[in-house]
This record gives sequence, C-alpha cells and structure tokens, in this order.
Amino acid sequence: MSAMLLSLPMPAEVRFGRGSIEGLLPLCESFGKKGFLVHGASIKKSGKLASVLSHGKSQPALWEHEGGEPTLTQTTALRGYIREVAPDWVIALGGGSVLDLTRAAAGLAKAPGSVLDYHDGAEIPEATIPFIAVPTTAGTGSEATTVSVLTNTATSVKKSIRHPSFMARLVILDPELLESCPVSVLAASGMDALTQALEAYCSRGATALTDSLAFSAAEKLYAALPAACEGDNAALDDLLLGCYMAGVALATARLGLVHGLAHPLGARYEAAHGLVCAFCLPPVLAFNRSAIPEKYGKMEQLFGEDPLVAVETLIQRLKLESPFRGKKLENKEAIIEESLASGSTKANPREVSREDVVTILKTLFA
Repeated sequence: MSAMLLSLPMPAEVRFGRGSIEGLLPLCESFGKKGFLVHGASIKKSGKLASVLSHGKSQPALWEHEGGEPTLTQTTALRGYIREVAPDWVIALGGGSVLDLTRAAAGLAKAPGSVLDYHDGAEIPEATIPFIAVPTTAGTGSEATTVSVLTNTATSVKKSIRHPSFMARLVILDPELLESCPVSVLAASGMDALTQALEAYCSRGATALTDSLAFSAAEKLYAALPAACEGDNAALDDLLLGCYMAGVALATARLGLVHGLAHPLGARYEAAHGLVCAFCLPPVLAFNRSAIPEKYGKMEQLFGEDPLVAVETLIQRLKLESPFRGKKLENKEAIIEESLASGSTKANPREVSREDVVTILKTLFA
C-alpha cells in the first residue's frame, strides 16, 4: 500500500510565551529597516501598542483598522498606503480582521490587478513583502494560514483569497495581549477557534497530522474558553495555543459546512463571524453525526458527553445570543447557492444538498 502524502504548511518562525511581544520589533528589523504596522483600536487604547513601539530602534509607519470584518474597500485603501510607504516588512497586530486585512493588502501590494480582480478569482502573483502576524484574540487562527476572508460590500459576497506566499514569516503568540480583550469578543472568537478545530478534525481533507493537532486544539479550547471568559488569565495560554494549533490544522485539512454557511450569513446579517459559527455548529454537528461515527465517538470521549449537548451547554455558559434571533431569513437563494459553492462545504464529511441547507437555515431562524 502506498504511503499517504502528508503536508503541513506553517509559518517560518513562531514564538510563544508571555512577554514575547517585546521581541517583535527587534526581530522584524532583521527583514529591513523600514516597517509598517497595522493595528486594531483596542490594542492602542489598552496602552500595549505604545509598549510594543518602545522596544524598537526605529518606528514603523502606523495604520489603525477602522473596525468590522475586512472589506475590499478597506483592503484597497490599506494596499495604497503600503505602496506609498514601500516598507521592508508589514506587521498585523490585532484580531482576525486585522490579520486578514493586512495579509491581503501586503500580499497584493505589488500585484498589478485590483483587489476586486483577485477576489473574483484572478490568479494571484507571488507576494514579496514579509508578513508578520501577532494575534490579540484567540479565534480565527489567521496567523497560521495563507487565507484572507474579505467582503465585497457592493454584492454582500464574503469569500477568501489565498496564496502560499501569504504565509507569515514570523508569528508572535503572547497570551498577555489577550488580557485586555472584552469578554464578549473572547467568547465569540473562542467559539470560532473551537469550531475550526472540530471542523478540521472531521473534514474530508483531514490527515493523521491534522487530526492530532485539531483534536488536541479542541481539547485545549474546550477547557480554556469558559475559564478565560470567567477571569482566569492563566487559561489564556491554552486558549491562544489551541487557536494556533487549529489554524495549522485547518490550513491543510480545510473546514466544513459551518464555515460554508457562516460566510454568506455573516456578510448579510453583519454578525461577528465567531458568533455565527457558534450557532451554526450544533445543527451541523447533528447533520454530520451519521457520516463520522468513529470521530464523533472520540469527540464524545473528549467532551465527556454528546458533542452536540456539550457545545450547546458551552454556548449557554458563555451567555452568547444568536445573531439570528427575531430576524427574518432574507436572500435565501443567494445564501443557499453561496453555501453550496463554498470550498468549506465541499470539505464537509457528509455530502450537502440544497434541501440540507434549507433545513439548517430553518433551524437557525426558528
């Protein structure tokens, strides 16, 4: 029997630990003297941005993300400024939106086409500017992937662009950066990370390597998330590490129907991605159960009970509210079409039909 080809693309260098953020700028200066740093508002408000900047010999140009999930308009504006500055390296310091936005803008900085061209499927050329990722939330695992999820606000289409050269050259994972993260954000983003771990584990693209990472990630995230949201800062270490592990796993294994649904729903209802994933996860777990009896059984051992029950209980413990409650399902056909066309849906362990999507949507909007 021939051996299975196993591939696990990862960032060139990862540094994990409390206080590791202090080495960010000195490490980046090895890429060149001229830097560019994109950050979220919260990291500036907390005072941590000033602390980061105090450890560098030279000051990078700064750009503050205006907030919300990244759009083509934001990416185009940021790309223009990066072109103007012409930096030797670009840092993304923030949540998943900051990382996705910056990766796309830096990755396409020297590309000849428009951001819209590449969002619509044009071939992406090799990126040449080193990208450095520093997450301040534990959610998307974006620091471990080559993917940027962007929304075209003109059409409400939310989808990803990717290229192997978009992989981070350096990742800093410092749990202290999560300490100022609002509990609501910590909870929603943490549910995204847990969803990604479970979907990568169950995906059609899963391998022995990704299974090991995804299962361990789910174990860490399930235990650490409620503790972190209840004020246990020591749990942030496992939360951040679990998120990164899930990101590495999904980068190879892909995801599943939850994320196939989450993109069109999140774009149209302007809901936080992690929150959408949290409420899509239970019905998708129920849908996939018959297709993955062995893995479902292993997840049951991990949670100590039926995974469906465990996830629903966790959502209640985190006091999350459905972004679909009290809302009417609109643009139904477009949501169904985009869900079925998604690469994530194609990686789902059970074949998904139009009727299946309709049933799950009815559950979400009941």
